[in-house]
Amino acid sequence: MSKDGYFSRKKEVAPLESAFNDLLKAYRLEGKFREKSLVHDWPDLVGKTIADRTTSVFVRDKKLFVKLSSGPIKKELLMNKSKVLVLIDERYGTGVIEDLVCM
Repeated sequence: MSKDGYFSRKKEVAPLESAFNDLLKAYRLEGKFREKSLVHDWPDLVGKTIADRTTSVFVRDKKLFVKLSSGPIKKELLMNKSKVLVLIDERYGTGVIEDLVCM
């Protein structure tokens, strides 16, 4: 109650991000949203060199499939697979991606 005896009605203002996250939770779309974000952010995640040689990126059954046009880049990415998976877990949450498949 306020000083004058009336209840003050302050509307709770939720930041847009919070409201969006609540909506994703309500419709159980968090995982799909994170997967789509990862595909979109692939160039930022791996850098220009790898991104320029990536022909497609998609997620299926919690596996990230990356098609590359360069054999040496593919080999380099496979050698650093665990580092990439840790980076994905840190940025998008644990369990979003369980494996990385280079093609």
